[in-house]
Amino acid sequence: MSEHQLLTTNEVAHRLRIKPETVYAYVSRGLLDRVKVPGERISRFRLADVERLAARTQATRPERDAAPAMRTATTLIAYGRLHYRGLDAAKLAPMTPFEEVARWLWTGERHATPFAASAETIERARRASSHLPAQARLFDRLPVIVAVAAAMDPLRFDLAPATVTALAPALLSTMVEALPPAGEAAPDDGLAARLWRRLTDEPATVAGLRALNAALVLLADHDLAASTIAVRVAASTRANPYAAVLAGLGALDGPMHGAVGTSVYRMIEAALREGTSAAIAEWFRTGGLPGFGHPLYRDGDPRGAVLLDLVAELPLAGELRRAVDDLIDTAARRAALPNVDFAVALLAHATGMGPGAGEVIFAVARTAGWIAHVIEEYAQPGNRFRWNSGYTGPPPASA
Repeated sequence: MSEHQLLTTNEVAHRLRIKPETVYAYVSRGLLDRVKVPGERISRFRLADVERLAARTQATRPERDAAPAMRTATTLIAYGRLHYRGLDAAKLAPMTPFEEVARWLWTGERHATPFAASAETIERARRASSHLPAQARLFDRLPVIVAVAAAMDPLRFDLAPATVTALAPALLSTMVEALPPAGEAAPDDGLAARLWRRLTDEPATVAGLRALNAALVLLADHDLAASTIAVRVAASTRANPYAAVLAGLGALDGPMHGAVGTSVYRMIEAALREGTSAAIAEWFRTGGLPGFGHPLYRDGDPRGAVLLDLVAELPLAGELRRAVDDLIDTAARRAALPNVDFAVALLAHATGMGPGAGEVIFAVARTAGWIAHVIEEYAQPGNRFRWNSGYTGPPPASA
């Protein structure tokens, strides 16, 4: 998004978290300049001016209940778009290696050096996670893998930004390569290609790897989501980066967060097996269609839109395409558009991945963002998160 872009009053209000009429109060006070566009009767505002005002007002606004602020220079969700350090994630996704985006999140520099980990760490993590019971999900292996990677790293308690940035590629590589292989090696050694081999036994294709890499990019960070808050709270106590990632994995495992992908996969599966009408009726009975709508994107999740376009290039079976079209049409009648969870679930169906693939893709991708937030949090005062509880129990008993 160019700093010279002009915004509407509603877009400005959404960014500043104020009512539209307050925008004009800012104008009358000289805090914001209106721009007249020839041929238009409405006022517009320069993006750069709005961002300067946002930095000023939101930096001084008192926090509700005196809760400590979590501020970040990593990710911005505004104007219906997701930005990583100022770059539009949806524009990065189709053509940028995940490794390059991860380094951009960590350092503000762009280069796609391959991620690698020691063979010993990978093998120990693989053996440790292989002892889980047969009913364990693929996602269940990740906390074990991260714990082993931590135990193998003698520098895990060095919280300097350079040390954290240096360990992150090895952690992500271990999280992927310690998973059991499901298929043959892919034609390149990028992280997306190595993850493909762990999620499906179908041969990797250029279009398939492009879509999987895009999913990793689009899920790499999403501002202060629940799991990211857990990560930052852990980092504030000066827990090492691996421990902070474990906190994030715990929060991500909820059905209202990272695990929602399995529900979306099952919904598509039911539509294929029972017919779309029956599947939709059942999901509406239990609360609604998962994978549609997003409270932060009133005009549709841009991550879902770009990933669906990439998945559409894959050879989708006729029944799958019809079922998905029916689901999208039904949701559209309720003004709900497919989000990134729906797109990832469709990618899993189209490529022969199992129902747990979406959770693993989400976890691997979001670890990149968590590391960026860990680095930011280590620069803040330690142990700074202490909220008032609002006690509602019985009064203390008298002696």
